[in-house]
Amino acid sequence: MNTVNMNTMSWVAYRDRIATANPPIFLPVGALEQHGPHLPLGTDALLSAAVAASAAEQIDGIVAPALSYGYKSQPKCGGGQHFCGTTSVDAQTLIGLVRDTVREFARHGVEKLVVVNGHYENQWFITEGIDLAMRDLQPGAKIQVMRMEYWDFLTAATLRAVFPDGFPGYALEHAAVIETSLMLHYHPELVRLDLIPDDGPANFPAYDIYPADPDWVPPSGVLSSARGADAVKGEIMATELAACIAKAVMTEFERA
Repeated sequence: MNTVNMNTMSWVAYRDRIATANPPIFLPVGALEQHGPHLPLGTDALLSAAVAASAAEQIDGIVAPALSYGYKSQPKCGGGQHFCGTTSVDAQTLIGLVRDTVREFARHGVEKLVVVNGHYENQWFITEGIDLAMRDLQPGAKIQVMRMEYWDFLTAATLRAVFPDGFPGYALEHAAVIETSLMLHYHPELVRLDLIPDDGPANFPAYDIYPADPDWVPPSGVLSSARGADAVKGEIMATELAACIAKAVMTEFERA
């Protein structure tokens, strides 16, 4: 069976694809984090995996199971750690998981690995995990690793279409229009439009405080309103993300 999903392939089929086709392997990374009353806790992993699969389908790639626990939720971009259900890991845990996973793909003979991040707070710890893995593998390692946040591939024109009244910025887009629209496209059965709150946009001071003050964050956990979300916007963004990511992967690895 031809599939993009590694976890539905036999080890023999996977081995043979790696040996004969040298496909790019996509590794989604997400989090288990509150996304308001209208989206599931697993939104970040679900979206990074869905975006990765859409891109992989265009270039005969393979998508590994998502790393589904992320770095600690921050009030200014994820609502914070005080929400029930948000289940986070320390920096060194995420670094170690990424480091080990990259080394394992290198052991499989993978030469093209694409890490697709779907949780804002993960960025630097994924980077450190990749860096340490590459240090472990050198010299002579054949594997090359691309790291990306999928939302960076949305163009200015698309953002203007999705946000006709102005884009509030990615940090405040937690559980808002982008994620809700994409979930309506990829996983509509998991979205509760009737529960979208009217909170936000949140207004944060220009500093952080520890322990975090939960009063900074709307009680719903949504940092700006998702009222403008719909499946059509989700399809527009999903189509652009798949095409742009697939093109970037092919361009980068062909150059290599």
